[in-house]
Amino acid sequence: MIAIVDYGVGNLFSLASSFAAIGAEVTVTGDAGTLLSSERVILPGVGAFGDARARLAEHRLDETLRQVAAQGKPLLGICLGMQLLFSRSSEFGLHEGLGLLPGEITDMAPRLPEGLKTPQIGWNSLHLLRPEHPLLANTKEGDFVYFVHSFSAVGCGDALLAETEYGIPVTAAAARANVMGCQFHPEKSGEAGLRILKAFLAI
Repeated sequence: MIAIVDYGVGNLFSLASSFAAIGAEVTVTGDAGTLLSSERVILPGVGAFGDARARLAEHRLDETLRQVAAQGKPLLGICLGMQLLFSRSSEFGLHEGLGLLPGEITDMAPRLPEGLKTPQIGWNSLHLLRPEHPLLANTKEGDFVYFVHSFSAVGCGDALLAETEYGIPVTAAAARANVMGCQFHPEKSGEAGLRILKAFLAI
């Protein structure tokens, strides 16, 4: 069973529809027992880091997700869901993340060349740093995917899978062991995004 975490933050319908398009059945749930018994878990998210982190804690899903990771099950964070996997974020204050991926989430704006603004919205190509990773098994260098974000991960070290260019190199995907994340939205990225979701299902 594939579970999408429902904690009140995220575009659950479009994500579930994308999995349906590739023939996969998913369960949208906020129940800890269901998440722990699932074969794979997807953590979506849109909005502000602090609010999303508080919602996870409110429903005690932060510890559940850590248990999912400890079980060795594939866990995929998408957009804000990816950011929550890191150690912390400085978005509107300092907030603790789940600590499942190395690095932290910082504001892109101070790092961008003059004339570029946040949020970064639109289609950008991927530069694959670890093309051998199973999540990228169906992805080609230069594939275009869809981004909407103002903050990004830095200090990922060897967990960095792919970058995109927005005046500066921007973390697009990261992974360590069974925990993976995409800053972009696979469910909004057409065929390239569906190929990434298919790759996740094969891990």
